[in-house]
Amino acid sequence: MVSGRRRVVVIGGGIAGVSIAGELSHNHDIVLIEAEETLAHHTTGRSAAVLLPGYGNKIVRELTQRSITLYEERSEKYEVELLEPRAFLQIAGADRADALRDIVSKTPTMHMIDVEDAFTLCPYLQRDAVAAAAIDETGSAIDVASLHQTYVREIAANGGVIVKNKRVDAIAPGNPCVVSSGDETWECDLVVNAAGAWGDVVAAMANCKPVGLMPLRRTIFTTKVDPALGRGPMVFGTPEAYYFGLDHGVLLGSPADETLSEPCDARPEEIDVAQAIESVNEVTTFNIRSIDTAWAGLRTFAPDRSPVVGSRSDEPNFFWFCGQGGYGIQMGPGLAEYGAFLVRGQVPVEHGAAQVDVDRVSPNRFP
Repeated sequence: MVSGRRRVVVIGGGIAGVSIAGELSHNHDIVLIEAEETLAHHTTGRSAAVLLPGYGNKIVRELTQRSITLYEERSEKYEVELLEPRAFLQIAGADRADALRDIVSKTPTMHMIDVEDAFTLCPYLQRDAVAAAAIDETGSAIDVASLHQTYVREIAANGGVIVKNKRVDAIAPGNPCVVSSGDETWECDLVVNAAGAWGDVVAAMANCKPVGLMPLRRTIFTTKVDPALGRGPMVFGTPEAYYFGLDHGVLLGSPADETLSEPCDARPEEIDVAQAIESVNEVTTFNIRSIDTAWAGLRTFAPDRSPVVGSRSDEPNFFWFCGQGGYGIQMGPGLAEYGAFLVRGQVPVEHGAAQVDVDRVSPNRFP
């Protein structure tokens, strides 16, 4: 990459696309293209909206830690509270207690607690289902819609253009590159692929090699419970076979499913919703029999579960910004900052970005 002001077309209007477009809009002419009528229609708008510093591999954790600082800065700049403290409780039955202790030994932000303390925090837990418990008190709930909007505002304030309801159907690499949607075209110096589950599809349009992205469907449901229970911590099973959280009369739950899918507008499967209900009922006293809403999103991972950021050496005008998986929002600000430095031809760590080895996220790591 080379520095200097250029025209950049970003494909994808979820948190990945708007965040890197927002960062780049300060010194590049940005056009962001979204296929749907609304931004964040797919996975971004269907997130469980949590930030857990100990969640993910080392690269994800580094980017998440940097993101916490950037969340604070954006909260102050845009006068909105983007993060709200929320504890995360992980529980295990007798057969998984050692596995939980092993997880805690490898996660600096977590510590074991007495099971009685877990019952005090969550009086709706089944006593015979919990033999060990650990807590992470460094987590947060994320206001995803407000975070996304701060980047939309940033793009607009810097003169960027957002084009909605235009599905890219052709990309002609070159100098300039030409991005087409029907009879409309946009010329640019760089294409940023922030298309989420469609990342490999977009790459194929540009005659670029895929990286083997894997869209994995995850299901979430909500149902009403006693509002007098207030707000509890997010509760995870060991292994992560389910999670749920209580917020003033609404329970959100998931079977933590990961079902390989084609890129699509994901829909929940009845069997996954049923599994989620069963998992929550097995460890709580809620006795859920019906739900109010259910939805699904695609968490798209690269084969090694680290993000894909950068250009291949033989594809310099095509920049990957994909593979955020289930961490795309919690590490979003840090990842966008990191990616923008790469686009500008700068070394991220020399400018205060997350301490991530460029080779560990580069698309060049894939054949």
